[in-house]
Amino acid sequence: MRVFVAGATGVVGRQLLPLLAEVGHEPIGMARTAAAADRVRELGGRPVRADALDPDGVAQAVRTTAPDAIVNMLTAIPAKLDVRHTARDFAATNRLRTEGTRNLLAAAERTGVARVIAQGLAYAYEPADGVANEDAPLWANPPAQFVPILAALRELERQTTAAGGLVLRLGHLYGPGSAFAADGQFTQQVRAGKLPVVGGGTATFSFLHGADAASAIVAALDRPVRGVLNVVDDDPAPAREWIPALARIVGGRTPMRLPAALARPAIGGWGVAFMTRLRGADNARARLSLDWRPRYASWRDGFAAELTRTADVSA
Repeated sequence: MRVFVAGATGVVGRQLLPLLAEVGHEPIGMARTAAAADRVRELGGRPVRADALDPDGVAQAVRTTAPDAIVNMLTAIPAKLDVRHTARDFAATNRLRTEGTRNLLAAAERTGVARVIAQGLAYAYEPADGVANEDAPLWANPPAQFVPILAALRELERQTTAAGGLVLRLGHLYGPGSAFAADGQFTQQVRAGKLPVVGGGTATFSFLHGADAASAIVAALDRPVRGVLNVVDDDPAPAREWIPALARIVGGRTPMRLPAALARPAIGGWGVAFMTRLRGADNARARLSLDWRPRYASWRDGFAAELTRTADVSA
């Protein structure tokens, strides 16, 4: 199967391209720049140059490569985020999730590509007790910084599912290139003792290694599953649990405990909500409908394996 990957060099794409080749598919990576094209080759894919926001360029790229499936992993998230200005930092990603998705779907329709898989988020659910399955509503009135991000996600899901595609709502990604990599923003903050447990650390995080996201995509290519699926690990954890655990793994300082009222001036309303109100997600439907299991059933094992391996290589 020829698989056209948009977002081929991101956290998921860098795991997906070699996996596709390994299992016998032909990976095609859309690349905006020459450097990105070189990276696609390094990952075992065939590059095709196009800008996701250029509808004619995307149409030509899809037409000339004639894929059997399109995988939309488009993002442009900065390596360092300012939680007080999350809406600003996600503006480019929001365009990719709306305009870029529209361009990919239009190209798919013109060329008869029947299978489309896109990346969503598994932590946009309405805050509530317990983990959320796919029937749970998305956040109705989130903090202001998350409003445009959620609007873009809703539009991506609307467009993709209307076209008969599948949206994989991915958990908090870790692994190479992520904020939880050895050189990633969250890991650095935890190592330095600069990521406090805010307001009791009651937000529940559902994590996912980039390689497990890639394996879910590969599993979905051959199955006629549509709609939305949560793709997360089996071990949702509150912030008060995973932050100290990550600190121990990376040899960081014991995290501070900070009341929400004191944290708000520094990290804003969205920052407080991110650390106190997020709802975890349930992966039962993905496990059943895709016959998929995460290699790292728990972030505990995944963090330890990933960060220990990175430390060994650095040494």
